[in-house]
Amino acid sequence: MLIGEVARRSGVSARMLRHYDRIGLVSPSTRTAGDYREYTDADVQRLFHVESLRSLGFSLAQISTTLDTADFAPGKLVEQLAERARAQLETTVELLSRLERVHASEPRHWSDVLRIVELIRGFDSSSASDRQRLALSLDTVDESNSAVLVEALLREKEPNAAGALLWSIARIGDTAVPALSGALKSDGQQRRHRALEALLKIGTPGSLAVVAAQTAHSDPQIRARAHITAGMKGDDRAVPSLVALVAAGDLDIEAGDALEILATDEQVATRIARHASVASSAADTDGRRRLVGMLASMPGAAADSTLELLAADTDAAVAIAAHAHLKARSRR
Repeated sequence: MLIGEVARRSGVSARMLRHYDRIGLVSPSTRTAGDYREYTDADVQRLFHVESLRSLGFSLAQISTTLDTADFAPGKLVEQLAERARAQLETTVELLSRLERVHASEPRHWSDVLRIVELIRGFDSSSASDRQRLALSLDTVDESNSAVLVEALLREKEPNAAGALLWSIARIGDTAVPALSGALKSDGQQRRHRALEALLKIGTPGSLAVVAAQTAHSDPQIRARAHITAGMKGDDRAVPSLVALVAAGDLDIEAGDALEILATDEQVATRIARHASVASSAADTDGRRRLVGMLASMPGAAADSTLELLAADTDAAVAIAAHAHLKARSRR
């Protein structure tokens, strides 16, 4: 085939084919009767090999070495290319992240863009103390900075810098809630837990409502905090989970505080005592001790009945504590 036909069939321009010929990468190896240079089937096959390797990121020099060295082992070269591709991907992902943070801040003027980019670079510093100082230096926290601050918090690994960022985000308030709410769905545990911590730190009705809505979350820590927050807000559907948290010793003090608030309703107090009775049958010794302590602050006859049950516990410490609380309750 002549160069024009090869170009048409292969999709490689005639100009590139001539370049391949000049550098000795792919050259027509025969001539026609009219003395025109002609590509054989083997030449075309080599051309397709060249284009395949170019699509993988090989340089022309690397392709020449690969095709002309009979015992060439491509594994190492492919790994080097893969490493370069990974580095390029990381750079691209980082650039995309920065652009998304700038866009999320809704800049109106170039001065806003420059300010936000400067803030992003500051929080990308390799010095944790510099990141901490930057977070603390934001005397007036602009709401347009919220996306930058939230992303910085979610990435931060140094506790003091994270604490400073939490403080700054809490000052922003509900503006940061949408980004934090989205981060609760993150695959990364640190990002999820940082988002949860920030929502609790903000502490507004809007941020707490987001936390309280997570009672079915797959992350047990988020789920536990959701039940506690829901209970603190008066949602008695959290009762079984809160009692279970007390028995298990997971955030038992916070769960007990939420149960105490819910127990101001007499019917809910009865439900709490009944759930405690059921939980005590499966709880270990420490769990039963915690249930006794929780029941001590619960009003009503149902709490008395469960304490009487625990006063007969096989563990002496559980029985003594339950008996002491019963005696104290009888004097009220």
